[in-house]
Amino acid sequence: MTNRRQPPRWWAELLLLGLVYGAYSGGRLLARGDVQLAVDHGLAILRLEELLRLDFERPLNRIFTHHGVLGIPADFVYASLHYLVTPAVLVWLYRRRPQQYRFARTWLMMSTLLGLIGFALVPTCPPRLLDASYGFVDTMSRYSGYGWWGGEASAPRGLGSFTNQFAAMPSLHVGWALWCGILLWRCGRRPLVRALGAAYPAVTALVVMGTANHYFLDAVAGAAVMGIGFLAARALPAWSAPHTGRSAGFRGKSTIVSGGWDTSAGELLPVQRSATEDLAADDPAPEDTAAAAR
Repeated sequence: MTNRRQPPRWWAELLLLGLVYGAYSGGRLLARGDVQLAVDHGLAILRLEELLRLDFERPLNRIFTHHGVLGIPADFVYASLHYLVTPAVLVWLYRRRPQQYRFARTWLMMSTLLGLIGFALVPTCPPRLLDASYGFVDTMSRYSGYGWWGGEASAPRGLGSFTNQFAAMPSLHVGWALWCGILLWRCGRRPLVRALGAAYPAVTALVVMGTANHYFLDAVAGAAVMGIGFLAARALPAWSAPHTGRSAGFRGKSTIVSGGWDTSAGELLPVQRSATEDLAADDPAPEDTAAAAR
């Protein structure tokens, strides 16, 4: 019999995530939109921020432009961590927190697809592509000699045509970083892991604005998309009732099935186990009990 903490089959997860990411990448390219419309949307966001005095990206961009010691590392962060940290957190959850993984994976996919809808409906020119009279400098282009990217985006040189440079609203750099941060904070046991979880979204927000890749409201929209994606994932039948046991927070209630067996709700490919095993899995581990007593 299989223990409750056994993760779903890796090949099925890899296939599922690959299909979703492929649809996301292809959808971004198809949702490029009209250039003038994207510029108009970008200017509308900038004017609204100026009206509300929320145009934090402008002073940050000046700092990153005038001080390469900040701008160059920021460009490396923008061009790499988005594609490294998120998969690393997924793998960590899969191996160490399989019950949280199931919901977290669904949450990430739902939010990403919502972001794709935003790219299609609101193509937005990032600050770095606005006319120079608006006061923004493309730090990715300015410091391109230090990295693998060119002047077209964070993609490697020569591959800029394979990216959608008008997919600024919402910022999934910020959205995915927030997803990573929340999961590291909630599921991490070591203070350093939790501290990194708290810092990563904040650093990402500063980086996307300072490099002139996003407006402040793009970052806000990225956080909002993750919130909506969380609620959407919770609304799915498999996640309608979160568990309150030791792995509380992201786990759905177990559903009793015939023959005295039960299966954890939300499993891509359900794993059966006895109900007595299920109850035993929720009992605190001896070391946790001892820690609580101290």
